Amino acid sequence: MSSALDISKKEQKSTIVNEPLAVNKKNKKFSVISAFENFGVVLVVLFLFLPIFWIVLTAFKPEQEVYTTSIFFQATLDNFKTVFSSSFNLGKYYSNSILVVFITLLITMPVSILASYSLSRFKIPGKQLIMFLILATQFIPLIVNVIPYFVMFRNWGLLDTTLALIIVNLGHTIPYAIWLIKGFIDRIPQDMEEAATIDGANRLQVIWHVLLPLAKPGIITATVFCFVITWNEFMFALILTNQNAVTLPVALSFFTGEKGVLWNQMAAAGIIFVLPTIIFMLIVRKQFILGMTSGGVK
Repeated sequence: MSSALDISKKEQKSTIVNEPLAVNKKNKKFSVISAFENFGVVLVVLFLFLPIFWIVLTAFKPEQEVYTTSIFFQATLDNFKTVFSSSFNLGKYYSNSILVVFITLLITMPVSILASYSLSRFKIPGKQLIMFLILATQFIPLIVNVIPYFVMFRNWGLLDTTLALIIVNLGHTIPYAIWLIKGFIDRIPQDMEEAATIDGANRLQVIWHVLLPLAKPGIITATVFCFVITWNEFMFALILTNQNAVTLPVALSFFTGEKGVLWNQMAAAGIIFVLPTIIFMLIVRKQFILGMTSGGVK
């Protein structure tokens, strides 16, 4: 009996002794994993933000400092003044981009919301085929559409006009927004709409007072993506415009001179180019994050 007690006491002692060793091994293992994770995060941050940091530095560098790696220099605002001068006329291209984006979103969102609601709630013959065709437009390479658009706009006299760019962008933003918003509307219970109808609301009132508030995260998410698509569009703007309707993405390629690429002025124009996107994202960031994380309304 005593020998059995002695054995059990020895086992307990060995267990007590081994537990700290096991805990130490686990702590070391987790610390190593954590170190690798932190190192990976640092690499990703450097990879993403180092070019942005260097562009910001270049935008404020004087001409003699552009090709140096110095991060300490006498900052200047001359580059920003130059890009808005008559030599580059960036203000005109800026207004063209804002006009194209504003009208494109102004048409895209109401049309997409109504189309998404119809496809989600009504029994439409060939609905699956319609949805497939809408989705198929997103898989057509942009270069394939350039020549038909060019010939069509040339015959209509719409080359080098903002209207041509708006039409082109609508062909990409509306299908994308329909697919995205429809997924949110599908998850909204129809009982709420039926209750509003019983209370005397018509279809448009149901959409305005019931559907839009519940689908707001999805609508904001679609708006953000459509804004980015339109604001950054380059290929069609390059081919379909020449002078009057040139937008900012195309204008960035104009910063060349006798000495080659004017990197400091191009960097200044680049900062001005991304500024509306940053401001827009700061305004809608909460709804955008909610729409991206929830994936719909439950």
